Amino acid sequence: MTRRSLIDGLDYDVHLDLRRAAASFDSRTRIRFTSGAGSTFLDLKAEAIKAITLDGDDVDVDRVRQGRLPLTLTAGEHEIVVDAVMAFRNDGEGLHLSVDPADRRPYVYGMSFMDAAPSIFACFDQPDLKAPYTFHVLAPTDWTVIGNAPGTQAEPGVWEFESTQPLSTYFVTLVAGPWHMIHDEHDGIPLSLSARRSLAPYLDADAEELLTVTKQCFDEFHRLFGIRYPFGNYHQAFVPEFNAGAMENPGCVTFRDPLIFTSKVTRGERIQRATTVAHEMAHQWFGNITTPRWWDDLWLNESFAEYLGNRVTAEVTEFDDAWIHNAWTRRQWGLVADQRPSTHPVAGNGATDALAALQDFDGISYAKGSSVLRQLNTRLGDDVFFGGVIEHLTRHRFGNATMADLFGAWERAGAGDLTPFTEGWLRTAGPDTLQHDAALRALILTPADADAPPRSHTLSVALLDGDTWRHESVEVSEAETPVPAAEALVVDPDEQTWVLALADPASIDVLIGRGGGPNEPQVRAGLWNNVRSALHNAEVSPAQVIDLAVVTLPTEQVDDAFRSLVPWLSGKAVPLTQEPDDAAARLHEAFRERVDSAEPGSTLQLGALQGAIATAGDPAVLHRWRQGQDLPDGVQLDLAVRWRIINRLAVLDAIALAGLDAEFAKDPSTQAGVSRAGARASLHTDQAKAWAWARFTGAEPATNYELAAIGAGMWAGSDLSHALPYVDDYFSRITELQSVHSGWVLGEVVEAFFPLAPLSAQIAEQAEGLIASGDLDVTVRRRLVDATDELRRRLAVVEKYGAPRVGASL
Repeated sequence: MTRRSLIDGLDYDVHLDLRRAAASFDSRTRIRFTSGAGSTFLDLKAEAIKAITLDGDDVDVDRVRQGRLPLTLTAGEHEIVVDAVMAFRNDGEGLHLSVDPADRRPYVYGMSFMDAAPSIFACFDQPDLKAPYTFHVLAPTDWTVIGNAPGTQAEPGVWEFESTQPLSTYFVTLVAGPWHMIHDEHDGIPLSLSARRSLAPYLDADAEELLTVTKQCFDEFHRLFGIRYPFGNYHQAFVPEFNAGAMENPGCVTFRDPLIFTSKVTRGERIQRATTVAHEMAHQWFGNITTPRWWDDLWLNESFAEYLGNRVTAEVTEFDDAWIHNAWTRRQWGLVADQRPSTHPVAGNGATDALAALQDFDGISYAKGSSVLRQLNTRLGDDVFFGGVIEHLTRHRFGNATMADLFGAWERAGAGDLTPFTEGWLRTAGPDTLQHDAALRALILTPADADAPPRSHTLSVALLDGDTWRHESVEVSEAETPVPAAEALVVDPDEQTWVLALADPASIDVLIGRGGGPNEPQVRAGLWNNVRSALHNAEVSPAQVIDLAVVTLPTEQVDDAFRSLVPWLSGKAVPLTQEPDDAAARLHEAFRERVDSAEPGSTLQLGALQGAIATAGDPAVLHRWRQGQDLPDGVQLDLAVRWRIINRLAVLDAIALAGLDAEFAKDPSTQAGVSRAGARASLHTDQAKAWAWARFTGAEPATNYELAAIGAGMWAGSDLSHALPYVDDYFSRITELQSVHSGWVLGEVVEAFFPLAPLSAQIAEQAEGLIASGDLDVTVRRRLVDATDELRRRLAVVEKYGAPRVGASL
C-alpha cells in the first residue's frame, strides 16, 4: 500500500518471444511512470536477467533478490526496462505451457492471479496499481494469440495488440497456440471461443449453447448495470490444466477445458458451466471496471459474481433451475468452510498479501457471500441495490475502491444505515445454528458468536402433514421460536438466510418410514443440506443417512442430486457406517432402481448410473459394463463412463496396471490420462503407492489435475496396508513441501494426500502437533487445519455411533 502512494501514471509495454515453446521465453518490459522521492521495489521472477535499466542507466541485475528489485526513486518521470528470460510453468500459474497428449501440440496461456504476473513480465504487482498494457508477441506462425485487448497478426508470427484499459496486474493474460477458433458477434461486441484442436468437434458441438448463454447474459448485465461492456472483444478460452473454474481476465476469460464436454453430461454440469460463464461476465463490471483496492476486499469480486451469476442464469437462460443447482452444489461448500477452525468473516479477512488472500477463496467468499448479498438485495430491492452499485462503478471507473465505498453508495441510494447488517453478516465469522426440536415444537437458535451483534433470520420451514408439504414463514431472533406441529420439518429449504440447519432424527425417521421425501425439488435439496450438516456435526447416524438415501434415491427427479450426493454418500456416509459393504450394496440397488426407471438416455439416468458405479461391489458386473455388456437401455459407454468403471475396478483391486495402460492406449486424451493416474494410485500394491508418493514428493512430475486424482487414489479402497507406511512420511515432508509445489497446487496436494481414510486419532494428533508448532507455510497450514478438522468430525461420528467393521471394501 505504501508503494501505491509513491507511484502513479503507470504504462506497460511488453514484448514476449514464445517461438521456442520449450522451457523458457524472452520477456522485455518497458514501464513508464511518475513517482515521488522514496524507496520501493519492482517485482520480477525471472529465470535469467539479461539487463535492467532505470532512466537509461544500467542497474546491477544481482540486486534482484527473492523476486524483488529494490529501487530508490527521485521525484518525477521514470522509465524502467527489463530484459529477461522467464520460465514456462506447468502448475496452472504464470505462463503455463501444456502439450496435448492427443496430438503433441503445445499450448500456452497466462494466469497472473494472484501473484504470478512477475513470472511473465516485470511489474509493480499489486491490485491498486492499475495501468494500460500494450503487448507485442512473437509466436510460431501456425499459432493464434489472444490478449486482453484486440490484436492483429501484422505478419506471420508477429502479433500486435492495442493498449488495454487500465488493469490490475492479476488480470493480464494471453493465450497462444494452434487453437481451434469460433467467431461471432452480439450487440456490437466481437465474440470468440477457443479450445485445443483435439477438442474441435466438441467445441463445435457446444458453441451454440455457450454463445447463446453469453449473449443472453450480456443483454441482462447491460440492463442491470446500465453500463456498456468496455473491454472491446470478449473471448472465452478453454485451456488445459487450469486450476480454477475460470478467471475473469478482461477481454480474454480463461476456463478449465473439461468444461468443453467430450462425453455425455448431466444437466447439472451444463448449469454449472452456464453459471460459470455468467459469473465471469459479472466480473467484467464488478471486479474489472472497479477493482478492490487490496486483497482483503476480494470477496467483493467473488460474492457479487457468485450471486449475479446464479441470478442472471436463472432469469434469462434456459437454466431457470440454477438456484436449485446452487442448493445442491454450493451451499454445503460454504457451510462446511464456515464451520472450520479456519473460518473467517466474509469481509475484512485481514489478508496482508496475495498468498494469504488465496486461502480465503473458499466457500465463505463465494457461497456465503452470495447468500448475504441475496438477502441484502431482497431487503433493499433492485432499485436501491443496483442504484448503489451503478454509482459505485461510475465513481470508481477503471480504478480501485473499498467495501466502505460500496456501502456508502448504497446508503446514498436509499439503503439507510447498513452498519448493523455489515457487522452481523459480513464481519462476524461462522453460521448461527438452527435445529428443530420436535418435542418442544420449536426452532432452537445457537448464535455463532455470543459476543457479536445478534442476527435475525427470516426464513421458511417446510412442514409435512399427511401427504402434503406446506411452507410457513418464520422470524427467528430468540433462543426458541415456536413452529406448528408437523410429522416432519425441513428448516430453510428456500435458502432465505445463511444458517446451519441441522436435520432432526425424528423427521428423518418419519420420512424413512413413509418411504420417501418431499417431491418439490427445492425442498428436497434443502432436506439433504439439513441431513449433510447433521452428519457433519454427528447429530444423525450414518446408518440413518443410508436408510434415507435408499428410500429417496429411486424417486429422485433432479440429476444434480446424484452429482452432489454420489461422492458424499460413497466417500463419507458409507465409510462411517458400521457395515460399509452392506451400506454400499443397498445404495447400489437404489441407484440401479433409478437407472432402470429413468427415461433411457436421460441425464437423470446418467446421474443414477454414476452412483451405481461408485457403489458397485461386484467386479464381474463392472467388467461386463466395461465391455459394453448388460448395460441398461440408453446408457452410452463413452470415455467418462468407461473410466468411472475402470477407476472403480482399481479401487476394488480388480484390474492390473497393464489393463489401465491398455485402456489408455484406446484414447490417450488428457481426461483419460488423469483418470489413469488416479486409478493407478488406487491399485493395492506397494509399487502403485510408491509411484503415487513420488508425485507427492516431486521426485516425479505430474500435472495439477493428475496430482489431485493421485492423492484421492492413494487412500482409496479397503486395503490400506500398502499406503499406511507413508503416513509418517507425509508429516515429515509437509514442512518442506512448498519447495516442491507452490500456490494453488500446493494446497491441493496437502489436502488430496492427507491420510483421512484410516480414521485414526493418532493421525489427528500428529497433524495437530504440526499445526501448533507454527512452522508451516500459510497454504500448508490452512489445508492441514481443514483436513484435520474433517478427520476429527468423522472420528466424532464413529465414536458416537460405532466404528466401521475392519476390512470393509470402501
